[in-house]
Order: sequence, then C-alpha cells, then structure tokens
Amino acid sequence: MFTESAELYDLIYSSIRNYGAEAEHIAALLRAANPRCHSILDVACGTGEHARLLAEKFGYDVDGSDLSPDFVRIARTKHPAGRFTVADMAELRLERQYDAILCLGSSIGYLRDLAAVKQAFDCFRAQLRADGVVIVEPWFPPDHLESGYRSTRTVDTPTVRVVREQSTEIIDRVSRLRFDYTIETQGQRRYVSELHELGLFTVAELLETFAAAGFDAHYDAQGLNGRGLYVAKIAA
Repeated sequence: MFTESAELYDLIYSSIRNYGAEAEHIAALLRAANPRCHSILDVACGTGEHARLLAEKFGYDVDGSDLSPDFVRIARTKHPAGRFTVADMAELRLERQYDAILCLGSSIGYLRDLAAVKQAFDCFRAQLRADGVVIVEPWFPPDHLESGYRSTRTVDTPTVRVVREQSTEIIDRVSRLRFDYTIETQGQRRYVSELHELGLFTVAELLETFAAAGFDAHYDAQGLNGRGLYVAKIAA
C-alpha cells in the first residue's frame, strides 16, 4: 500500500494519468447509465482527485473512502464538502446510499482473490440505490504481466525530485510490485520502499463475480486509459 508515498502520490500520478479527461469520461458514463445520478461514493478514493473534479466541474455530491488514513486526510483537504471515511472496501458499511459507486485506479486488485472481490461487490450493492451504477477499473489480467519487469519514473519540480524504481514478481495469481523511491528535497536525500500485491483476474471471472453479487455488468476493453472498465447495475 501507499504507506510511504501518500504525500508524493499526486506528484507521481499526475504525470501518468489525465485526471481531468478521466473525470469527464466518468461523468459521461454516469449520465448515460443513470441520468438522475447526483450522489457518488468514490471507493479507494486515494487523494480525492477524481472526487474533487467530479464535484467542482460536474456538480456531483461526492463522498469517498480509503483504507489509508493519509489518503483520507489529503482528500478531505482537497474536497472539504465531501465525507471521507477510512474503510476497507470489502467491509464497507456506511449509513448513506448512493446513485453511483466508483472504484478506480485498479484498486480492486488489492483484494487479491475473487472471494474478497465478491465481498466488496456485496458491500457496493448494499450502498447503492436501486437504479444506481457501479464503475470499476480493473488491474491487469493473468498473463499480461511478467516476473522480472522493471521500470523507472522520475519527477522533477523546483522543490523535490523523485525517482521511483519498480520491479515486478508474479506468484500464482498475484502480482507483487516493489517500489523503491529516492526522494531529494532541500539538499537532503532519503530512500523508502513499498510492496504492493494485486490479484490477477480474467474478464470472465470478474463478470461472473459481478453476477454472483446481483449485478448486470458489461466490460469496455479500453476504459479510461487502456486497462479496461466495468459498468454494472443491479440485476432486474
């Protein structure tokens, strides 16, 4: 999990993802799937960038949840009107129901196995109004990643330089990503590391899991940025 890099998350991922375009895409999907949609719960909301944009640019009432207290703190600062809760998506219990639930950034993969994904989908359904919609951005399927893959990403600003080195290991149906960070600021250098483990699920497996949780789902192979996207509604 992002235990060490929460404060650097926006700096790194703003160079990877176009949050403005993604928010516009999500808003269009919500309008098509549920024209009356007004309230959104952003599950695994991270720093709340999608939540902020969907509220500010498109007028949605957006709350969020995340397992990381650091992410929740940052999200509350960005979008003070939203209610942000520290919660595990597989054990989500909120008093309010929503017109839409989002789970983006491949966060569903952190549950690692399909039983936990089914548990999360059950929680999503309990938090969703009858005509609501769920949008889930998946992690990669099996056979897409290979052990030994390495990459490096560098971000420079006037005040900080971050180098993130990634190495990947595949163990059965779980991908283990090690991130090693070199952070330079004000003439000081420090090193931190994180280990992220994400389950590898096929499209058929996730569609079957949606169905088991009482959803009709369809899959868009392109999605927001090439990783695909599931759009689901409660089955009739």
